[in-house]
Amino acid sequence: MKEIEELLKKLDGKTISKIFLERLAEGINLDHMRHLRAGKPEAVLAEFKTVDEVVEIAKKCVSEKRPVLFTRVTAEQSTALSELGLAVNERARTARHMRLEEESGKVAIFAAGTSDIPVAEEAKETAEFLGMEVLRFYDVGVAGIHRLIEPLEVLSKEDVDSVIVVAGMEGALPSVVAGLVDLPVIAVPTSVGYGTSLKGFTALFSMLQSCSSGVAVVNIDNGFGAAVFAHLISKRVRKKRL
Repeated sequence: MKEIEELLKKLDGKTISKIFLERLAEGINLDHMRHLRAGKPEAVLAEFKTVDEVVEIAKKCVSEKRPVLFTRVTAEQSTALSELGLAVNERARTARHMRLEEESGKVAIFAAGTSDIPVAEEAKETAEFLGMEVLRFYDVGVAGIHRLIEPLEVLSKEDVDSVIVVAGMEGALPSVVAGLVDLPVIAVPTSVGYGTSLKGFTALFSMLQSCSSGVAVVNIDNGFGAAVFAHLISKRVRKKRL
């Protein structure tokens, strides 16, 4: 590490950019060494990009057999990426090419309601892209709290590193789960709910105010961010075990 730091000190900003970045077009730079630097490969938020921009990035990654994940893809982008051979999950609004070869760990994903599943699926697709094994438990919210009994029993028998809990409405599920397991809980508020849900802010505030400890909270509808956090936890846990 010291040798790398000394080497970087001798390089100017322009040279460093050439090492880490590859310019495909004006406004499109691929960070092709992100996995080595930050422990996670290239991910692309597709929502505000044109179809041509997304396709150009995908073609480059496919040609170089480079893992890439697209999130928040539109229907038009989804069709174009599917034609290039990427695996598309329409409910999650994701498309991915390849995945990390390493087995980085295991995560459980809970979704409170069926309406929360798209965000949970974004987390699932991201986690699998990052080399994780995923256990899914959907529609197990507090309105029928007995539905948690079987998933928690399964969880107690599995070698899980963390739990992602996705919930809208009042956002109570993460706090409940955190009070019943000895694992880090990553809470994801969703924008699901009626008027005073305030497009997810009510769930967000509730999760931040969790009475149960051991709960970390990501942004509203951010299944991607939750899965990356889970991946980094698992990498550290598995590294300690070796």
